Amino acid sequence: MEKKIFLAFQMVAIVVVVLISFGSCANQKHNTLSSEEIASGWVLLFDGETMNGWRDYNGTSLTAPWHVVDGCIQAKGAGSDLEGYIVTEGQYENFELSWDWKLSKGGNSGMLYHVVERPMFNVPYVTGPEYQLIDDDNFEEPLEEWQKLGVDYAMHLPDRSIMKVNPAGKWNNSKIVFDNGHVEHWMNGVKILEFEAWSDDWFERKNSGKWANAPEYGLARKGVLCLQDHGSPASFRNIKLRELPRKTKEVNLFNGVDLKGWEAYGTELWYVEDGLLICESGPDKGYGYLATRAYYDDFDLTVEFKQEADGNSGVFVRSFIPSGVKVNGWQVEVAPPNQHTGSVYESYGRGWITPVPNDKEDALKFGDWNTLRIKLQGDNLTSWLNGEEVVNFADEKIGAGQGRIALQIHDGGGIKVFWRNLHLKTL
Repeated sequence: MEKKIFLAFQMVAIVVVVLISFGSCANQKHNTLSSEEIASGWVLLFDGETMNGWRDYNGTSLTAPWHVVDGCIQAKGAGSDLEGYIVTEGQYENFELSWDWKLSKGGNSGMLYHVVERPMFNVPYVTGPEYQLIDDDNFEEPLEEWQKLGVDYAMHLPDRSIMKVNPAGKWNNSKIVFDNGHVEHWMNGVKILEFEAWSDDWFERKNSGKWANAPEYGLARKGVLCLQDHGSPASFRNIKLRELPRKTKEVNLFNGVDLKGWEAYGTELWYVEDGLLICESGPDKGYGYLATRAYYDDFDLTVEFKQEADGNSGVFVRSFIPSGVKVNGWQVEVAPPNQHTGSVYESYGRGWITPVPNDKEDALKFGDWNTLRIKLQGDNLTSWLNGEEVVNFADEKIGAGQGRIALQIHDGGGIKVFWRNLHLKTL
């Protein structure tokens, strides 16, 4: 009799262990924050009960194949490379992000950050870096090293000699630290990877690999977080984030020697001569752009310019070039006399937003050096021409934008503009 009772208790113990190891998130204290975490600024991005705070990528509601099961966000496994992504309502810039995850056998998923939502971006990974989540051992196809668990997808590899990973069906914890360009990947309490975003090495990797034809990949300084349903069930819990402060810095955008740090679009001419950056109409007499390779969102920028011939140009802010030579953003105008130098033009949609008042037109010194200052912080944009304030306004649409700084050369031919002393301070 005692032996039967012992065996019965033994069977119950085994069942309990199995339920703990492979069961749901239920009956465990998950998706909560300690008083110490709350005091340190941590917030939960999943409440353990609803999908509140999450929606489709590029959408306004949640229709993607995700649901809540026993305290976990769960991908149903119905997604694909082109669909099934969900994103946070909030955007995040510098942060420490921690989450628990569990994959099915052979499963594939990922956590993306700094994801930009715009209609021309059909999928989030062409803008947002990804912490890869995948069952390397049981994945149905051979994997390249840059596709495996823990990588900064198609960019940086972790130190696999120190990785401690629980197998498919078991819970793991991952963490991303993004601190003003310094990036760390953690796995189960161990730092497995770190790198500097937007460094020369970073751009070499971006421009020579998978992202060579994705010009906006990884450039955003802020964006939504994104979870991926890549055709196999995946579960997430304890998703929490702590924002880190932005650090200011001063940047000389032009070194006076070459075009390092810039990317040219179109066939118009951009070159350096006698320490000056020069834009000049080329044989196609079309539009041309010279854009910073990095994004700058909140800043105080001062540039000097001198116009020859037509002199029709401009400084684009929070802009990007999705394809070809078509720019998407806002231009602070540089133009011949009485054509609104210092005013703001939107390259899509609304056109002129703030024409220069007539009494400010005479601030331009055509054929001589001018100083243009642009301050952009949040939704407020102010421009000065030779020390005289030209425009000062707030605009919600500009406030939601982000992107590069770009110099323009207008179409029509016969244009030549000189630039020097392009100095920027981030805010």
